[in-house]
Amino acid sequence: MKMRSLLAVMLLFATLAGFQWSGATAQTPAATPAANPQLPVTVNDANNNPVEITDVSRIVTLNGNVTENLFALGLGPNVVATDVSALYPDAARDLPKIGYQRQIAAEAILAFNPTLVIGTVEAGPPEAIDQLRQAGVTVLIIPVQQDAVGAVDEIRFIGKAVGLETAANAIADQVAATIAEAQAAVAASDAEQPRVAFLYLRGQGTQLLAGAHSQADAVITAAGGINAGAEIGIEGYQPITPEALVASDPDVILVMQLGLALAGGVDGLLQIPGVAQTRAAQDNRIIAFEDLYLLGFGPRIGDAIYDLTAALYPDLGLEPKNPQWQGTDVSDIPTDIPGL
Repeated sequence: MKMRSLLAVMLLFATLAGFQWSGATAQTPAATPAANPQLPVTVNDANNNPVEITDVSRIVTLNGNVTENLFALGLGPNVVATDVSALYPDAARDLPKIGYQRQIAAEAILAFNPTLVIGTVEAGPPEAIDQLRQAGVTVLIIPVQQDAVGAVDEIRFIGKAVGLETAANAIADQVAATIAEAQAAVAASDAEQPRVAFLYLRGQGTQLLAGAHSQADAVITAAGGINAGAEIGIEGYQPITPEALVASDPDVILVMQLGLALAGGVDGLLQIPGVAQTRAAQDNRIIAFEDLYLLGFGPRIGDAIYDLTAALYPDLGLEPKNPQWQGTDVSDIPTDIPGL
């Protein structure tokens, strides 16, 4: 199963679950106090077609990470509507919604009289995107990023596109520096690299182990871990089997908090065949991060990788930047989600 589809489903489930994200902390990339876009700007979209952007006064965003980037750039007041995956920051979550990113309707977006519609290639259907363009709306569709380097590049690209290149470069530099700080701490240590199994859980019907070429793989390796699923030859995501868990025998099990809640917490996780037999379970090394903090790949990705590094290497003494977005106590996370 491809990670793009999994992440899109994750975003929808997180929304239906009513996730509540707290405001930005001192460690998250700071928003530009007073955005002053320098326009017009011409950039190439995901299909390498030039798009001229002349007005960002009324923006509709089609994806949560794009929304988060615009808010970090100080353009939150210019965003008039978002898709339902826009859960962070609080102001974005409270904006009018145009529907789910893969099921948008041109009419719903046009009702907001946007001067710019921006999203990733995950947004669609293509017919709706075409209708927006035919209506004369400026539409910028960008690629989906699969790793931390790509996320940093996306911050720079979006900033350039909306005329805030200098501000975007400052945020991107901060994200890159945070990641580099964590990686330098690992490089200076003689600690053994932990082998990490990322389990994607969505109730009984979806229990997957992450392998190579997945966003989970990118986060684990950036935080100095070894992806145990990739090590045994898994590509993308494959159903969890007792044999795969025994073969991977991870030092750490990494999950997202909604998935852990749907599994019934740590006790429920241990009931999945093969989990209790792993070294991670026996040593109680189970790490849970809030879903979009870990795999949203927005401007918080630097903090997320830093915090995962701190969790994987407790002896390094790194203080978590955002402890409120991690932990295995998921008792307060809603799990009554339609369709699961």
